[in-house]
Amino acid sequence: QVQLVESGGGLVQAGGSLRLSCAASRSIFSINAMGWYRQAPGKQRELVAAITSGGFTNYADSVKGRFTISRDNAKNTVYLQMNSLKPEDTAVYYCNAAFRVRTYWGQGTQVTVSS
Repeated sequence: QVQLVESGGGLVQAGGSLRLSCAASRSIFSINAMGWYRQAPGKQRELVAAITSGGFTNYADSVKGRFTISRDNAKNTVYLQMNSLKPEDTAVYYCNAAFRVRTYWGQGTQVTVSS
């Protein structure tokens, strides 16, 4: 099993930055892929960014060039650096891990971007 704990959300003005952290309960070196999803009110949950155990990354078109996903294997933590934030980035952000045949989710952290 994998427990995921997110942190780093908050309220920020448009154009600002935040860094989200996702701490895993086991070595992330053994986790196939980890990612960040978000869900805004009334909308479906969507992929924001993902990173594989080999370091390959994937981003939603809406965040390319503004967000960066990274991992620190020594700290068992995945980060999402979010720059040039927009009001439409407002959502609950969830950490996700694909480990063996199961998918695990964190509890979510709220990001609110004011205009």
